[in-house]
Amino acid sequence: MTKLTALLLVVLLVAGCAVGPNYKRPSINTPDAYRGVMPQEATQPAVESLGDQKWWEVFQDEELQKLIRTALQQNYDVRIAAARIVQAQAQLGITRADQLPSIAAGASAIDQRSPQSKIIPAFKSSANQVNVSLAWELDFWGKYRRSTEAARANLLASEWARQEVISTLVANVASAYFQLRELDLELEISRRTLVSRQDSLKLTQLLADHGATSLLDVRQAEQLVFTAAEQVPDLERRIEQQENFISTLLGKNPGAVARGRRLTEQPHAPEVPAGMTSSLLERRPDIREAEQQLIAFNARIGVAKAAYFPQINLTADAGYQSSALTSLFQGPLGLWSFGGALTQPIFQGGRLRNNVRLTEAQKKEAVLVYQQTIQDAFREVSDSLVAYHKNQEFRAQQELLTNSAQGAAHLSDIRYQGGTTSYLEVLTNQTNYFSAELNLAQARLNELLALVGLYKALGGGWQQ
Repeated sequence: MTKLTALLLVVLLVAGCAVGPNYKRPSINTPDAYRGVMPQEATQPAVESLGDQKWWEVFQDEELQKLIRTALQQNYDVRIAAARIVQAQAQLGITRADQLPSIAAGASAIDQRSPQSKIIPAFKSSANQVNVSLAWELDFWGKYRRSTEAARANLLASEWARQEVISTLVANVASAYFQLRELDLELEISRRTLVSRQDSLKLTQLLADHGATSLLDVRQAEQLVFTAAEQVPDLERRIEQQENFISTLLGKNPGAVARGRRLTEQPHAPEVPAGMTSSLLERRPDIREAEQQLIAFNARIGVAKAAYFPQINLTADAGYQSSALTSLFQGPLGLWSFGGALTQPIFQGGRLRNNVRLTEAQKKEAVLVYQQTIQDAFREVSDSLVAYHKNQEFRAQQELLTNSAQGAAHLSDIRYQGGTTSYLEVLTNQTNYFSAELNLAQARLNELLALVGLYKALGGGWQQ
């Protein structure tokens, strides 16, 4: 009874002792507001951040939503990240098992016959045995509990890594789709311009045939046609390559991609709420992943320090042994043994000390990585806010420029047909208008890409 009481006392002590530091989140210098927030937004009361919205609320093109859903199911990076979570779950189970005793059962039966010799007469023997054995290394210093803590943090880190992959994938699919629609718009502009310039060339050729204009005007009109015509095959090439890229993101072989709304019809708010800066730490998957990795390194310090202290092992064995199976389980034939061992490291050549130094240095590195990740996150948000607002301003000015270039091209064409100017004026203004239209399409794309970048920077996209 005394031995049992002592054993229970030891087990109770095991649950209350774990060397090494407990995790405490490092201090972070969080800015009061994001740089790049518009003055009118800064004075508004706190509202839900754009990063809190679901991706299908931000990207409302039905075909784009279908593409994103397909990518989330079939993309290889997402599936690889999911497989890594399963690995981390299994590793946690393996590590947690070290805290528990291991129990094994065995049975043996040996029949032996020895022939007669000059010295020993012939004999026959039989030995039968069943037994159960137990081995348990008491986690008195918390070595295995700290290992389990580290493994659990690694599991959470792998789960947040998967969320980061999902967030990146959503942003990549949306960006690639918007780029595809911008190329479609450029192709539409080029084809429309080509048809218009071909008609103008026919008119100029007709005027030249009747002596109303010179051959120089014809050549200049041809330049306008060829300038528009050369854009068409190049854009068709880029469109097919962009479709191939999107197909790869979807986990498919290269193929055509369905279209939804035009680039000019993609809804997006002129102002987007950034939210509270402190909430970014909880929303960004890469920050959460870095913190879980820090927790794991912090726990490994306890594992390293526990190696300084004695290892306490308990063993027990019980069973029955008999020469006849019929009497194997009779009371007098039972056997048992119980023992304990204590092992104290004395000399390891500096291995234990340097292992502690290694884990402490790894934790310091993890702290710096965590702080750097947060700093980079705030920079990305500020850059994205500036990009979104400035791209809006640029697009608005580009619209004015395009409208002006369109008017100039129309007036120069009227003046040429009225015989008050040369075709050089038409050439110049038509070229300016064509370039302005293409630049406006690119400006619209940049505005949408800035929105995608801001949504990802604020930690959006992984919420399901």
